[in-house]
Amino acid sequence: MTTPETLEALTGLDALRGPSPLPGAGPAKSPASPGRGFDPETVRRDFPVLHRTVNGHPLVWLDNGATTQKPRQVIEALAAFYASANSNIHRGAHTMAREATEAYEESRAAVASFLGAPSPDSVVFVRGTTEAVNLVAQTWGRANLGAGDEILVPVLEHHSNIVPWQLIAKERHARVVPVPLGPDGQIDQNAFADLLSFRTQLVALSHASNVLGTVPPVREMTALAHRYGAKVLVDGAQAVAHFPVDVQALDADFYVFSGHKLFGPTGIGALYGKSEVLAGMRPWQGGGNMIDSVDFGRTTFAPVPHLLEAGTGNIAGAVGLRAAIDWLTSQDRTAVTAYEKALTEYAVAALAGVPGLELIGAAPERISVLTFTLAGFDPAAVAECLDRDGIAVRAGHHCAQPALRHYGLESAVRASFALYNTPREVDTLVASLRNMRQS
Repeated sequence: MTTPETLEALTGLDALRGPSPLPGAGPAKSPASPGRGFDPETVRRDFPVLHRTVNGHPLVWLDNGATTQKPRQVIEALAAFYASANSNIHRGAHTMAREATEAYEESRAAVASFLGAPSPDSVVFVRGTTEAVNLVAQTWGRANLGAGDEILVPVLEHHSNIVPWQLIAKERHARVVPVPLGPDGQIDQNAFADLLSFRTQLVALSHASNVLGTVPPVREMTALAHRYGAKVLVDGAQAVAHFPVDVQALDADFYVFSGHKLFGPTGIGALYGKSEVLAGMRPWQGGGNMIDSVDFGRTTFAPVPHLLEAGTGNIAGAVGLRAAIDWLTSQDRTAVTAYEKALTEYAVAALAGVPGLELIGAAPERISVLTFTLAGFDPAAVAECLDRDGIAVRAGHHCAQPALRHYGLESAVRASFALYNTPREVDTLVASLRNMRQS
């Protein structure tokens, strides 16, 4: 139910909504006193792509769970690096090599600060969340998992936080144990507590679900896992764009995320690890950058984080990621979080008026992800119809098949919101869905 308190966070709701696109319908109820502190229309000016048209309609980008759009500050940072500072890093003595190295390492420091990490040396650059999880599985997992050991993975998880553990578990004769969900899409905390044991070596869980939006009690779950001596890896891919993260407060052993879901470039992400845990990890890939000295008799390795960054990394991507972090942290994140929560509640109330539409999951703590089915329509057909009206949503299993099967589904439609989305766009989505029902 949309409350006046949460709707207050919707800055200038009536102005943002504009005329209602619903035929014969007036505007939805709005608060008497709009909130202050965050203006999505101002933010939208930074995103060139949001001003294009698709199929003759203004673009409504509701596929943020798959990837967020990029502000001009990120685009300009990428262009500036390639135009004036492009060089490989760490091994060059010339000016541009020093400049590129400095930019790369400043980006590492920015990521560490963004995550509340104690040191830049606790941050490893990777291609994204998937590579980060695989890196941990193939390094820490190979060294620490043995026959009979268990890895607890909630049914909620993205495939990227399931399959790597299945692969290493099979190799090491360990076992992946699913943690069930409740009807509302929350992780069953009683079941989690019952499944934990001294056989548990790792708990892998998302900070926010990509398909249900559920935000689990990560800090509490981590504390409980640590009582059994288990390590905890947190998939923050969907969380970092929506609310501040403090890895030390969470006490996570590993935290991973992707830049492209954080308004940054594709092909760049980060793995945070506690220093004592990273120090015990061995190389996953060999090559340049991760060595100290190479000889056919004996090779010695560079310290972490370089140990885990073989070859030439995505240098420009790291520069773009820093620009994205700088851009996001320049916003009032408390106001942004409140706005997104209010927008989500507004969308839930608006979608409830679409005949035959059923939302999946109703966890009280969640990010702005709404997954649904529409009676009589295949999810792919819904997405195609919405696209004709310029609305981009995602349809399919969302790389979270176990979570959907919990609801007896193989496919669903997902509308995922970001700080630049508006109530007017919600109304456009609802109008298009209503038109589908009536056609």
